[in-house]
Amino acid sequence: MAGERVGTGIPNLDKLIEGGFKQGSINLVAGNAGSGKTTMAMQFIMDGLKKGEPAVFVSLEETKEKIFADFIEFGWDLEQYERNGLLRFLEYGPDQIGRLVAEGGGTLDVMITQINAKRLVLDSISSFSGVFSSRATRRSSSMAFFDLIYRWGCTALVTSQATKVDADDIEAELEFEVDGIIVLHHFKKKGERERAIEILKMRGTKIPEKTMKMTLSSKGIDVEPTKVVSI
Repeated sequence: MAGERVGTGIPNLDKLIEGGFKQGSINLVAGNAGSGKTTMAMQFIMDGLKKGEPAVFVSLEETKEKIFADFIEFGWDLEQYERNGLLRFLEYGPDQIGRLVAEGGGTLDVMITQINAKRLVLDSISSFSGVFSSRATRRSSSMAFFDLIYRWGCTALVTSQATKVDADDIEAELEFEVDGIIVLHHFKKKGERERAIEILKMRGTKIPEKTMKMTLSSKGIDVEPTKVVSI
């Protein structure tokens, strides 16, 4: 339904973006290595699974066994949700995503339709983008894949390796436009590692114009909106 919001799984973040992502939107989570992108993606998936919403997680970089083992330490029993049919996990090579787009969705289309998936994660779009040799092919394939997501009606979260923190630069680099962009920062300051989160873009949503402290623990990601971080 138009105007409905889909929770990110991070309550303090939802409060900053009018309740969550717009239903049916595509949202990019960008950041450097170790910044928490996959954790945020899985937290988004878990929020839906706990509410009984079917989900599909597509990994282009890690195996299902590794991801399931990593997140059992968070208390997230992904295998249980897979057994009861709420979660489907796909391991794809970047070249397979390219073929999937050419086939109009292929196996992923069937899977999403079968379980009536409400949430979709692609981790990471950087691997997908790197398959294509020419800029024109990369752009057309990326746009075709995003058109599929919109057709499926899922609320989607895609992750990306990115060091730039300007919304226009990120979209130009990745050759597509998304509804929302969140950047996760993981940087060293005075000899210590710090984390921060920045909402660069959220279409149709009033967003805070600040970089906020973020924590990553065995319970997942949390945001401290009152603590502004200088990077």
